[in-house]
Amino acid sequence: MAKTLRHNPTTAEAEAWALLRARQVDGLKFRRQQIVCGFVVDFFCADARLIVELDGGVHDEPEQYEHDERRTAALSAAGFIVIRIQNDDVAATLAQRIRESQGRCA
Repeated sequence: MAKTLRHNPTTAEAEAWALLRARQVDGLKFRRQQIVCGFVVDFFCADARLIVELDGGVHDEPEQYEHDERRTAALSAAGFIVIRIQNDDVAATLAQRIRESQGRCA
C-alpha cells in the first residue's frame, strides 16, 4: 500500500515532497509514505522522530477526525512528533512548522 501511495501522490503531497526531498529543510532526511507503528504516514524523518501528515477536506469529517486523533495519540505515545498540516497550507507553513517542532526558528 505504501508503495502505491508513493507512486500516486496527491497534489499537496507532491508539493510537500518537492520541499522536503534532498534534505532541503535543515538537513533533515524525510521518506514518504512510510509505515510507522503499523500506520502509513505521509512523511517521516527517523533522525528527528518526526511525522508530517497532510490533511485534506475529508479529515474534517467527524469520523475521520476521531480516527486521526487516535492515530496521532498512538504515534505520540510511541515517542514521535506529529505535525498535521492542511493541504492548502503546505507551501506557506511546512518548513516553518518543522523548524518549530525541532526548537528552531524559521
